[in-house]
Amino acid sequence: MRIESVTLREIQVPLVDFFETSFGRITGRRILLVTLRGEGIEGWGECVADADPFYSEESIDTAWLMAVQYLAPAVLGRVVNAGREAPALFARVRGHRMAKAAFENAMWDAEAQWREVPLWSLLGGSCREIPCGVSIGIQNSHEQLLAKIERELAAGYQRIKVKVKPGWDFDVLEKIRVRWPDILLSCDANSAYSPADGEHLKGFDRFGLLMIEQPLWNDDIYFHSALQRELKTAVCLDESIRNARDAEAALELGACRILNIKVGRVGGFSEAIAVHDVARRFGVPVWCGGMIEAGLGRSHNVALSTLPGFTLPGDVSASKRYWREDIIEPEVTVSAKGTIQASDRPGRGYELRRDLIETLTVRKEELK
Repeated sequence: MRIESVTLREIQVPLVDFFETSFGRITGRRILLVTLRGEGIEGWGECVADADPFYSEESIDTAWLMAVQYLAPAVLGRVVNAGREAPALFARVRGHRMAKAAFENAMWDAEAQWREVPLWSLLGGSCREIPCGVSIGIQNSHEQLLAKIERELAAGYQRIKVKVKPGWDFDVLEKIRVRWPDILLSCDANSAYSPADGEHLKGFDRFGLLMIEQPLWNDDIYFHSALQRELKTAVCLDESIRNARDAEAALELGACRILNIKVGRVGGFSEAIAVHDVARRFGVPVWCGGMIEAGLGRSHNVALSTLPGFTLPGDVSASKRYWREDIIEPEVTVSAKGTIQASDRPGRGYELRRDLIETLTVRKEELK
């Protein structure tokens, strides 16, 4: 496929409910969508960078700049036959993985359409029905959190993950465990603690958690390895794993016993598959993390989650948990038993609601 044009769009979408982590609270999302066109095919990608550079160094505005100045010029006019060719095209640009992922995933999306196969099959997936969990942010009160957990359990979700930070951890987990002693429960600190909190972090062991996610610095592997030796609870690394090399180093050092794979965080499907393959070689389970994606990114997460190493319930939950209207149809839905069925339709498996996308668009640029 010869790429003839690239369209960038920023859409702004309000959330159904606020979402709060140790970084702060958000009530909506600014989302960058990338469209690659050529030979009658359109491939679409979603950039998961936030409005602010808090989760990572990237933001939607840095991603837009990279797209205009470097990534779009690297692909315009080129013949690209496979999504796997993308990393080499962008190799000169260091970092900016979320921006790169939007372009690469659009290439995989286009390739799946051209080959008339489901995207999940093109990626090498095999698990047609993926298990789902939910991520619940910090709430205004413990009672509000417990009510949300009750609602998500009733909806069938197989794993509950709650955000924690100093001052919002032990009391919360204690109340959850008293009410639901047997549910599959995990927590995510988003780097809210430091090695000085070592004794405090050992206290998480008493709650029978599936894992504690990214307790220490976002760029650390070494100190996580020291912490994991002190904890019975499995450490899961998220922000620290930028590529397959990071994954191999973390697993060799014993820095974690579980990996979270976010396709945007690692730079696209190619690197996500490579991280998955490293984890399988070490016998370590992985799961697909979420970045509050709209339906396009959510459909790509569904496809990635069909790879055989994704044995733990991920954060690929239903569209209605976040959006009053999603930009795809049908919306992503979760069964009563907490699973999502992968579509057999060619490509991403979901149609784009182009009229809604146009309504939500606040800026747009076409490059040829």
